[in-house]
Amino acid sequence: MESVEKNIPPIVLASYRKLKGEKYKAYFVGGCVRSLLLKVAVKDWDFATSARPSEILKTFKDSFYNNIFGTVGVPIEIDGKKQVLEITTFRTEGVYKDRRRPEEVKWGETIEEDLARRDFTINAIAFDIEKDKIQIVDPYEGRTDLQRKLVRAVGDPKKRFKEDALRLMRAVRIATELGFNIDDQTFREIENDSELIDDISKERIRDELLRILSSSDPHRGIMLLMDSGLLERTLPELLEGKGISQARPGRHHTEDVLTHNLLSLKHCPSSDPIVRLSALLHDVGKPKASGSDDKGLVTFYNHEVIGAKIAKEICERLRFSNKETEKIVTLIRWHMFSVDEKITDSAVRRFIRRIGVENVRDMMNLRIGDRLGGGTQTAESWRLKKFKERVAGELAPKPFSIEDMAVDGNDVMRELNIKPGPRIGEILQKLFEEVDEDLSKNNKEYLLKRIKDLGK
Repeated sequence: MESVEKNIPPIVLASYRKLKGEKYKAYFVGGCVRSLLLKVAVKDWDFATSARPSEILKTFKDSFYNNIFGTVGVPIEIDGKKQVLEITTFRTEGVYKDRRRPEEVKWGETIEEDLARRDFTINAIAFDIEKDKIQIVDPYEGRTDLQRKLVRAVGDPKKRFKEDALRLMRAVRIATELGFNIDDQTFREIENDSELIDDISKERIRDELLRILSSSDPHRGIMLLMDSGLLERTLPELLEGKGISQARPGRHHTEDVLTHNLLSLKHCPSSDPIVRLSALLHDVGKPKASGSDDKGLVTFYNHEVIGAKIAKEICERLRFSNKETEKIVTLIRWHMFSVDEKITDSAVRRFIRRIGVENVRDMMNLRIGDRLGGGTQTAESWRLKKFKERVAGELAPKPFSIEDMAVDGNDVMRELNIKPGPRIGEILQKLFEEVDEDLSKNNKEYLLKRIKDLGK
């Protein structure tokens, strides 16, 4: 930890020293301390201080304060990227009535008071720099939990979750992002208090869900949500697939619908959380579409249509943007596209128009997740590979040709007042050779002038 100072950007270090220079107590806190200890990149920088908001505002001229929780924002720039350094006045425990924010904010006097109100021990570590020496404050053994790779609530987990119910999902998200486990007592309280998540805004739930899906192991994160009871409160439609068999003779599906959706997420090669969510929900319509044919075998006719409707309802409930919703609904609605080798070129073009050029790669990634999540051993069948080649061929830029020029034979005849004949083709060929070398010349005004020049 003694060498940590070299990993702090100069602008952050200068801001810290400026605060200390005003004789205020100041500490690095939160995620930045955790990241420095883990020796991973720091995303956001946070200080806790004895200075009141008005005093912080006086210290930093460009700072702003638009909340009641003691946090002042200071605009900074690190490696060419604009960020906000957050400086928060020491706080003590307050009364929480809405499961999210304290009813009133009470300023604290010490860093220990401030750390006592934080969510998890690995987030309740602070340090200051005094005479170039690092002084660590770790009253809840957060460093030990970092070594143990453990997410554990500060103090009584029941109290922590009742204060702020978003911490229920934050525990899962942090464990997923870091590859940590959740302390047994903490996890039991998440199970016991899972219904408290209903009091949290859907936007907050959506944001935590997307961060889970953005992690390196989103499947594990969703499994933690399911095991803790939080998935039932946030994505109950997904659980309707539990126990719904997909088995049919000659088909590769061996798992129930829920397991298949979970495995499709696990094997989806995309890193985009929106595509990953589409993979997770791609067969969400199967439980409602479930039926049987005249042989008594299970069928899921039109499940993609039903699934798209359910996905739209989920997106609206969780306040996804219109653009995100449209993408998810499109991927689910058309994920049953045919890859028959006899499909016509016009059908391939129709497929591209239907889902949108921008969604082609994502649709292929969803199909790969679907295949591997269904038990097949190869990511792509030979038919899918051939289909991808044909789609790529349709999307590939076509070579520039005479037909692409801004003028044609009619323009040549009109400008030179001549009748059809070989002279027209000769002039077009010369124009083509010139434009092919410099496509910027392919404008009608320029080419009409060139026609007159060549006709002299």
